Amino acid sequence: MANSLGSGWTRSIWGILGQQVALLAHIAVVAAGVGVLVASSPVLFGVIRYAGAAYLVVLGVRQFRSRAAAAGVADVAPEPAFSMFRRGLLVNLTNPKAVVFFLAFMPQFIRPEQPLLPQYAVLAATVVTIDVVVMWFFFAAAARGLGRLTRRESGRRTLNRVFGGLFVGVGVLLAAVH
Repeated sequence: MANSLGSGWTRSIWGILGQQVALLAHIAVVAAGVGVLVASSPVLFGVIRYAGAAYLVVLGVRQFRSRAAAAGVADVAPEPAFSMFRRGLLVNLTNPKAVVFFLAFMPQFIRPEQPLLPQYAVLAATVVTIDVVVMWFFFAAAARGLGRLTRRESGRRTLNRVFGGLFVGVGVLLAAVH
């Protein structure tokens, strides 16, 4: 939503694509058996969890403190696509609960006696397709409705604080909930 509000619905796809590459990395980790290692190692899981929590808090504080730039002002350059992609990638990569989720979710759909690569490929394609549809066509489209709120500086400032607070809150929850 934040990408869609800040850079427009069309450009928000870059952050979504970063998240999808991270999802594919999580699936590859599970398929390679490394996911079992992460899930069974409290130290490794904790390191990834706290790194992800810290990253979310940093993003949240930045968002909360960011200035409410005027919408449509020519001298305000849109965020580069790679920056949006990288942020989406890092947010999702540093979420160890995704590995645990895939560890619990994927075995139900895998037949060990069948070739594994095609099965994981179909699952990965399905998960990514559904996630893109949900993220882009639901969340990013929902942000379009908030566009009228961002026409005023006070509305932009409020949204920055709301999204910044949400990022910080999720980061704190990630660190606190076991």
